[in-house]
Amino acid sequence: MIIDVPEGRDPIEYVWGEMVPGIGVAASQFALAVYSDSTLGLREFEAARLRIAQINGCLFCQDWRTERDGAKVEAEFADAVADWRGTDRFDERTRLAAEYAERYALDHHNLDDEFWSRMLTHYTQREAVELTMCLGSWLGFGRLNRVFGLDTVCVLPSHMGGRQS
Repeated sequence: MIIDVPEGRDPIEYVWGEMVPGIGVAASQFALAVYSDSTLGLREFEAARLRIAQINGCLFCQDWRTERDGAKVEAEFADAVADWRGTDRFDERTRLAAEYAERYALDHHNLDDEFWSRMLTHYTQREAVELTMCLGSWLGFGRLNRVFGLDTVCVLPSHMGGRQS
């Protein structure tokens, strides 16, 4: 981890909540709103979120699965997201969500008319704006966690290797 966190303190709470409280608290509220207020379907939401997590390399984000009303995506979903071009597990909205996430993160200057024609055939303009705001949150905050190494100290049990939290 790059940031010095006082002993006994939770790294995420310290970095996000105390180091830059004016920005960090607002960022936390935005990040939480992406989950609590999204109207996107679970599969397209998770396809976009996981593709950003894969690109960012954030261990915590790759392990996380969003739950809605007790439902989560299937265990093989992350592999399908990595293979969004070839998988047969996705409908067009889910495939577009993964494609948009990848292009947003890696090639946003080439989001051309052909892409937007396909996107706006399957998503309303409102949904496209919402998805874009979600992508911005995941890209920025997932990268923040990854570049400072916070994702290695705030991981889910499957990455803990027997450590106790």
